Amino acid sequence: MAFRQKHLLGIEPLHPDEITTILDVAERYVDLNRQADKHSDALKGLTQINMFFENSTRTQSSFELAGKRLGADVMNMAMQASSIKKGETLIDTALTLNAMHPDLLVVRHPHSGAVDLLAQKVNCAVLNAGDGKHEHPTQALLDALTIRRAKGRLHRLNIAICGDIAHSRVARSNLMLLGKMENRVRLVGPPTLVPQQFREFGCEIYDDMAEGLKDVDVVMMLRLQKERMDGGFIPSEREYFYRYGLDADKLAHAKPDAIVMHPGPMNRGVEIDGTIADDINRSVIQEQVEMGVAVRMAAMDLLARNLKASREEAGVMV
Repeated sequence: MAFRQKHLLGIEPLHPDEITTILDVAERYVDLNRQADKHSDALKGLTQINMFFENSTRTQSSFELAGKRLGADVMNMAMQASSIKKGETLIDTALTLNAMHPDLLVVRHPHSGAVDLLAQKVNCAVLNAGDGKHEHPTQALLDALTIRRAKGRLHRLNIAICGDIAHSRVARSNLMLLGKMENRVRLVGPPTLVPQQFREFGCEIYDDMAEGLKDVDVVMMLRLQKERMDGGFIPSEREYFYRYGLDADKLAHAKPDAIVMHPGPMNRGVEIDGTIADDINRSVIQEQVEMGVAVRMAAMDLLARNLKASREEAGVMV
């Protein structure tokens, strides 16, 4: 199968055929996860360490569940109380991890590039679970799988990503993935949250929801990342919802069969009306959560295969 990566640090290094491979393997895990026995032995005998330097509910629990269903020994390191807080450098942490001989390392970090630095220093496969404002590759992959299953394809679709683009690693990863798969992407939001430099990704930029959502197949809403904002990016949440929050009137500009997405956690009444979020005919938000486990299982499975192959080639016991 076409997947040549040693790590999954971002969407940028992936070729379209590698993206397709991850999604195809994930489809099999969607089926497995709906069975009474949800377990596989793809990671049997391997150790997975989850290191989350930022709080996370969906992503951390999803990776933990994915590893356990694949048969890995899974350990969650409490990074908020770790030696990093006592002054240990990230490189020293990497050396400590090497001494534990992990096979898969899942990392979320508040600083862009930190996961890549770790990947250079450890002797295992590293998965980026979100680094600063840089990338969140598995979120983009699970979004892609959700779109492909809902629309029957992942190319030549009109997709609007709406909201806080400036602070969103989800938006960056989705822009790269959807662009690689030949989709037309629009960014919609206030100028303070949609910098013009994003045109470099080959997308269109709108500051009006009616124009931005006109005839789109997919509406992807983003959370206001208030924890990353250091200034007055919006006048008020109430005003933001009035102009940019997704409600029935704004959604009416999209295609009648357009799907609604949100990576979560949602701020209901700020980015999205609760009625729209819960509309089983339009919203695929719960499907995104389900696809997350399958995509993370697929990514770890494929990386583990490459890890085992490289160790066998080097004459290391597997």
